[in-house]
Amino acid sequence: MSQDLNLQQIAESIPKTLLNASDKDVEALQGIIDQTLEVRDSHKALQRMVKDYTSTKSTVAR
Repeated sequence: MSQDLNLQQIAESIPKTLLNASDKDVEALQGIIDQTLEVRDSHKALQRMVKDYTSTKSTVAR
């Protein structure tokens, strides 16, 4: 279920520490987010490969 937020609600949900962070800190956080997304995508790809391998192996075994 998606929730529609208005701009004020989004702004109010941002922690003050993030609002007061330096550019360097924000860039570091962005790097962490980017790496997290890469790991997530790699994990999904690995899951697909395992699924494909196991389904291929079970098909060959029949």
